[in-house]
Amino acid sequence: METLGNLTSFVRAAEALNFSEAARRLGISAAAVSKNVARLESNLGTRLFHRSTRRLTLTEAGERFYAEVADSLDNIQAAIARIDEARQVPAGRLRVSLSPSFGMTYVLPLLADFKQRYPEVVPDWHFENRRVDLVAEGFDAAISGAVELVPGVVARELCKLHLVAVASPAFLKANPAPRGPDDLAGLDGIVVRSTQSGRLRSWTLQHSDGTTCDVSLKPSVIMNDPEAICRCAVMGLGVTLAPVDCAYPWLQRGDLVRLLPDWHVDLGAVVVYYSGQKLLPSKTRVFIDFLVDHFQTQLAPQFRAV
Repeated sequence: METLGNLTSFVRAAEALNFSEAARRLGISAAAVSKNVARLESNLGTRLFHRSTRRLTLTEAGERFYAEVADSLDNIQAAIARIDEARQVPAGRLRVSLSPSFGMTYVLPLLADFKQRYPEVVPDWHFENRRVDLVAEGFDAAISGAVELVPGVVARELCKLHLVAVASPAFLKANPAPRGPDDLAGLDGIVVRSTQSGRLRSWTLQHSDGTTCDVSLKPSVIMNDPEAICRCAVMGLGVTLAPVDCAYPWLQRGDLVRLLPDWHVDLGAVVVYYSGQKLLPSKTRVFIDFLVDHFQTQLAPQFRAV
């Protein structure tokens, strides 16, 4: 196990090219990482790193050694972890970031069932409208709309992120129902302001046959939250393009009516993203499997616009 520890320190240091970063990932001190690597170099009889006060780089032998052992080390650690997990009950604090509206409506109601299955897991959930850095902020997982994945992070789809045109029955009594996307621009619109750019959003609608049409609603009301635009639409303040998952409860009750049923905006998917390491903690693994299974079997079909 001493040799395995030395190899682990070397591989993580080679990935980060920094003893301190490797130490943070391993949960040990930078001095311990340096000592482990030095012991490995002594055992091998060759230098693996060039060291200076400013940087750490692999030697030619180090690069060759890393290429040969990195995947094998991950496989060995994963095998050890699987044996270990087979005798362990998922436990510990589970830190998850998720948006308030989506999380409260569709994820939080699953908590009782999840806790019944895994009572030793302690949910530590953060409801916030932002994308988090899993490693830097110490999150086990996060739920978000389409995200640009960075190295070391993977994602699994929960449901499609589709926008559809909606309005209230009262609004449709007082205004002509649109026959095509171009008709939307002539009606009072509830428009979203981007929280990132500060600009009013315009959309590209897609027909079921693949045809597309760019649409900009006439701003009668401006909001920066999808829950807010749905509530404004329910009040009869205009038409809007709303995420299906957000509008779904009102569509089911008849408080909102879908317009142009052959048209939608495709924004990708809602995903749960997490560390791509093979040694994923059992608490995280069971949560992700539980979440994906529920969405794929029950909610995802309802949230598709087509």
